[in-house]
Amino acid sequence: MLSRPALMLVLLLTTAACSRPVGSPPGLATVVTRGDTLVRLDAEGYDSTGAPITADTPMRVASITKSFTAAAVLTLVDEGRVGLDQPLVTYVSDFRMADERASAITVRHLLNQTSGLADYTVDIRATQRAADLATLVATLRSGTLAAAPGTRYAYCNVNYELAARLVEVVDGRPFAEAMRARVFNPLGMKDSAIGTTPADGYISLFGWWVARHELPGFRGGAGGAVTTARDMGRWLIAQAGHGSLLSPASLRELHTPGAVARGYAMGWGPIDIAGRTLLVHSGNLFTYTAVQAIDQQTGEGWAVMTNSAALGDPTFETLLALVGRTEVSHSERPLVEAGLAATAIVSVLLAAIGVRRPRRPRRLWRLLPPLVPLAVLATTPQWISMLTHGRTVTWPQMTYFPAPLTITLAVVALAGVLTFVARLRWALSSRNHMRRATR
Repeated sequence: MLSRPALMLVLLLTTAACSRPVGSPPGLATVVTRGDTLVRLDAEGYDSTGAPITADTPMRVASITKSFTAAAVLTLVDEGRVGLDQPLVTYVSDFRMADERASAITVRHLLNQTSGLADYTVDIRATQRAADLATLVATLRSGTLAAAPGTRYAYCNVNYELAARLVEVVDGRPFAEAMRARVFNPLGMKDSAIGTTPADGYISLFGWWVARHELPGFRGGAGGAVTTARDMGRWLIAQAGHGSLLSPASLRELHTPGAVARGYAMGWGPIDIAGRTLLVHSGNLFTYTAVQAIDQQTGEGWAVMTNSAALGDPTFETLLALVGRTEVSHSERPLVEAGLAATAIVSVLLAAIGVRRPRRPRRLWRLLPPLVPLAVLATTPQWISMLTHGRTVTWPQMTYFPAPLTITLAVVALAGVLTFVARLRWALSSRNHMRRATR
């Protein structure tokens, strides 16, 4: 059987061969608000069906969903039906984990990402396979905590799936319906929903925009929202305190970082941009990318959404330009991908030379260096997980926005293996020849 890296290489090459390159650029939508006024609403580019992107085109916003989910929880707080400092099990009685400390997880811990849950202490793949929130909660029963609740920050999607389960249990309706009734409809976000499916988005593959299906998996309170640029404008206006979705006290809770949350509030986090501190949250889900930001001092809000994902983040670059009143900088993505492509080509050429003219190593251990790229490839999800502070990264995920990097690593690894085999054969044949000569 093929190894996982080999299977991923086959998958990537198949994707490149079968997917449809796009002549027109993917879509990008931008929103700017000030107080209760929509100042700017722009859209450009196309979706995978060839239709132009407009202010009313449904797009995934991935982890921006967390701020919507937190708002839904706070509507229940305003009604007196949920207490932020009450244990989750008060409302979700079937929540159980192998770690007895889990019974102390409060609603606030979930929203501040300080519950003690982490990607590496629960079965993330099982949560992604769950068909609904109740099943997802059941998958956590064998999980443990990375820290006692309330003592450490760790970004984990499970926190917001549990918050979503709380909403549907207390509200009495499925999460998608509860979100529509509690957040989307009151704000006039008529084209927003949880769990709907927009047109396929794109990944960048060595300069080509390639349409791809999203990976299957459960998406609820952590990343299941689909919305439009126009609806995001309504949401940002509400974040400036206009409308009656949340009480002033709950709106402050939504925007206030927790004591040990490393700057994370409830679906928002402070970042210094263009000389001022903004509350920001971004989202990326394989083929869609988005970012939102608000300035609590001026009441301004910004959102950028795109139906593509690549090694560079065009949404954050555009946000910087909108906030800093500067032109959008030229993306470094084409240069980075060209460099990766050149690396792959050079590796193939060097491998061809190495196979045709293998050098006999003076020491057998010198056969091993060409295998280093294979070791790097085989452990890529693990070291990317380390770089992202313990977030679980799977091989299928490596075939989306980091696809050029994954392909380059695979090609370099294959070149190294071929060079190793050629050198090993040369070394063995030379040794056999010397043995025969001494007889």
